[in-house]
Amino acid sequence: MDQAEGLRIAMEKKSYEGASPLVTSPLQRESSLFKCPRVISVTSGKGGVGKTNVVANLAFAFTELGKRVLILDADLGLANIDVLLGLTPQYTIEHLLNGKKDFAEILIKGPGGMSILPASSGVLDLFDLDESQKIFLLNEIDRVAESIDVLLIDTGAGISSNVLYFNVAAQESIVIATPEPTSMTDAYALIKVLSTKFNKKDFMMLINLVADVQEAKEVFKKISRVADRFLESLSIDYLGFIPFDEKLPYAVKHQRTVLEIYPKAPSSKSFSELAKVLWERPLRHKDHGSIQFFWKSLLQCHRYVNPERGID
Repeated sequence: MDQAEGLRIAMEKKSYEGASPLVTSPLQRESSLFKCPRVISVTSGKGGVGKTNVVANLAFAFTELGKRVLILDADLGLANIDVLLGLTPQYTIEHLLNGKKDFAEILIKGPGGMSILPASSGVLDLFDLDESQKIFLLNEIDRVAESIDVLLIDTGAGISSNVLYFNVAAQESIVIATPEPTSMTDAYALIKVLSTKFNKKDFMMLINLVADVQEAKEVFKKISRVADRFLESLSIDYLGFIPFDEKLPYAVKHQRTVLEIYPKAPSSKSFSELAKVLWERPLRHKDHGSIQFFWKSLLQCHRYVNPERGID
């Protein structure tokens, strides 16, 4: 049974049984520690920086670590993840939001056993979801919290309403930047808006399509230097870089992840290392005053896990 089928069964079970009971026993409390999915948005201020390719390969890298991965294609009006992976979904988030299909029916399987919630292409109504649609989508995904380990959100580029919302709703955000001046400027602009308008203060930065570590760190320094000067109480962690190699465009052309078909390529090794770093990175349970994915699970984790005392 693949992961997508497992999520479908989980959704059917939830519909039949209703909400899960609160954790009461010490053993149940301990098991609940493994029911708090990591929710990571992958975003950028500018298009064309390889954001969706990062999401696809990072998801595959997580599956190689034995993690259950769900990708949300949150570029709702300009779907890309299915195209990048050579998939042809029959139904999309559009069908979920208009009530024609349920969550389990639109879910598709991707490489490595990952699950994908596909978006639509060329649907103007999805470019700016209203509040009820946003909450509905969060609640639908929240129902499968116990069935996944990682939720990766592939946001659109820029500072549209949808982009900002999904970044705020994520526990952690990876901002993608490249050495292009416009990419660096727009990455800072996105961080600025999220920080000043939505009080999001913690970011991770991944530098994509660079020659080496020196070039990557130079890009990061330029962005972080400006952020330190003009934005207050902000944390931008350097996550590393993905080197450009000849296998990357070949994999994109053939609609496969580079990690899947060229596991020894320099970029593939970086994606594998990135997944390990992210999984081992301590999760910062911070409430920035907005609704979040899996907020019920997060409340349980926050209640029962104390960094100094362990399980309460």
